[in-house]
Amino acid sequence: MKIIQLLFFLGFISPFLSAQTKTDQQTLIWIRYYNIFPITQKWAIHSEIDNRSFLNPIHQNLFVVRVQGRYRANKIIDLGGGFAYFNVNTQDPNADPDYSIPEYRMQQDLTLINDIAKITFHNRFQLEERFIQKASKLELLDKYSFAFRFRYRLQSTFTLWEKEKRSLKGTISDEILFNFGKDNKRNTFDQNRIYAALRYHFNPNLGVELGYLKSFQRRASGIDFYDRDIIRFTVYHRIDRKL
Repeated sequence: MKIIQLLFFLGFISPFLSAQTKTDQQTLIWIRYYNIFPITQKWAIHSEIDNRSFLNPIHQNLFVVRVQGRYRANKIIDLGGGFAYFNVNTQDPNADPDYSIPEYRMQQDLTLINDIAKITFHNRFQLEERFIQKASKLELLDKYSFAFRFRYRLQSTFTLWEKEKRSLKGTISDEILFNFGKDNKRNTFDQNRIYAALRYHFNPNLGVELGYLKSFQRRASGIDFYDRDIIRFTVYHRIDRKL
């Protein structure tokens, strides 16, 4: 726990250790479809499509497709591994480049699940291998940068209302992200994300979630930051299979 507390402490104070920083405030909306396809009682395929856009002005930010296999080892341990493709149009809604930057990302995670009282806690430890195509101001280059990124997320989920097969649940989480690699010496601290949401399930296999995410992210320069207010809407869909 001391290591986790240190990570959060470094994440929160590191933005204030650099002088003469510039922070760009941005507002976005993320719209996501999340699918769960069970294979056996322990194995499942999770996939998602995520579109992220700026709101002021309205402009495409990026598009994500992610697929991962998940294995529920036991009641408290959940394992996952997969692949994601990111297509980044721009990080500045006032800039409209003639190209989009692709990123290919592999990921592995270990999630520890604990029930305390009527609250379920998820401690997720995730490692990512990121291959990002390099670009000049005019075009994409035939080169890629590589970096590891470590993510730790503490999430709590609790039921607010439940009747028959319908339910309303709340989620609160905090996640901190760190970059590692020769191309990321200036922004080892990547970002901190605080999230709160409500999820309504029409039945156990279909639900919608609306949440607010606060993201504070260090830019590649290592000096400047993005301060982002994000509205996130998700449709959760579990394929109903008799196993």
